[in-house]
Amino acid sequence: MENNIFQLQYAMDTFYFLVCGALVMWMAAGFAMLEAGLVRSKNTTEILTKNIALYAISCIMYLVCGYAIMYGGTYFLTGIADVDSAAVLSDFASREDGFEGGAIYSKASDFFFQVVFVATAMSIVSGAVAERMKLWAFLAFAVVMTGFIYPMEGSWTWGGNSVFGLFSLGDDFAFSDFAGSGIVHMAGAAAALAGVLLLGARKGKYGANGTVNAIPGSNLPLATLGTFILWMGWFGFNGGSVLKLGDIANANSVAMVFLNTNAAAAGGLVAALLLARVLFKKADLTMALNGALAGLVAITAEPSTPTALQATLIGAIGGLLVVVAILTLDKLKIDDPVGAISVHGVVGLFGVLVVPATKAEATLVGQLVGAATIFVWVFVCSLIVWGILKAVMGIRVSEEEEYEGVDLAECGMEAYPEFTNK
Repeated sequence: MENNIFQLQYAMDTFYFLVCGALVMWMAAGFAMLEAGLVRSKNTTEILTKNIALYAISCIMYLVCGYAIMYGGTYFLTGIADVDSAAVLSDFASREDGFEGGAIYSKASDFFFQVVFVATAMSIVSGAVAERMKLWAFLAFAVVMTGFIYPMEGSWTWGGNSVFGLFSLGDDFAFSDFAGSGIVHMAGAAAALAGVLLLGARKGKYGANGTVNAIPGSNLPLATLGTFILWMGWFGFNGGSVLKLGDIANANSVAMVFLNTNAAAAGGLVAALLLARVLFKKADLTMALNGALAGLVAITAEPSTPTALQATLIGAIGGLLVVVAILTLDKLKIDDPVGAISVHGVVGLFGVLVVPATKAEATLVGQLVGAATIFVWVFVCSLIVWGILKAVMGIRVSEEEEYEGVDLAECGMEAYPEFTNK
């Protein structure tokens, strides 16, 4: 009987992991649609190419070396599938906690779930450098980011390895990031910030007298669809990070994570929309979209311990922060066409730092140390890689190519050719 229960739990946990991984993979479509909607039509094909290519590169690089760096062991040549069911059963049967302990699932499902997180971190970069970066320079950076930079900081946090003792300071200063507000989102934003600083702003974005010129996106329906896709995919992002479904306690935890994830997104959207109304006297759709995403990022570091009301408030604060951050970056002349650095970086940091408010085991010192380590590592490494690429092959298209649109310069085709004036 116990054998049958174990096999059922193993099957449920593995299946749940795979379904959540598929939801996170679907977030790649959300990022693609969001970014395609927020850039100008002449740059749409290139941003879509970036998004689908970076996903493929992420999968290959994580398979080749990323997973090994982050968790140890390589599966590129040896394979991942657990085929010896008797050995797996014997291993768990010998545990002191029996079948009530940690998650029980296939290693292949674990790899699949982890690799889509890598792609998410890299997707954050593509929107921030949109409309003026060379396609092949971006893809070259994706190789390093997904194969080395992200796996290294992931190995210090989720992988359990320590860097200079920073993640082995003891229980009093433990770093906690449930699903990756810092490990995934802030890391992606740090890489994006390094690229944007070396890349510079789009032509015409900032005036000589300090004015900020709005450059509207080409397709707000598409951007809205992308946000809804991301919102849905986030249930897999946070829900799958429970790592287990096959018992009552974890099933309840999964349900609470889903509830809080949804509540935070709603709180973030409403707060951003209201603040935009106060500041601009209009209901700004782009701020509302980024507010929803900010709420999702804010709750990602700890979606299991807050109440639904607390999650809504955390999301709302994230929504307010993102509006302020977008306006502040513009004042600093840091050009981010989709607001990725504000959403994933500023609010990602907030998400990490707010964890102690609802989780007794977490401390502000531990969260600060962890966040600082992640940011410094990713930002410095990214700055070096971007700098090398800039010196070797250049990272920015020419002024003429930027004016005509990178679709033609980089991809040789347009996303909307029937609307082009001949």
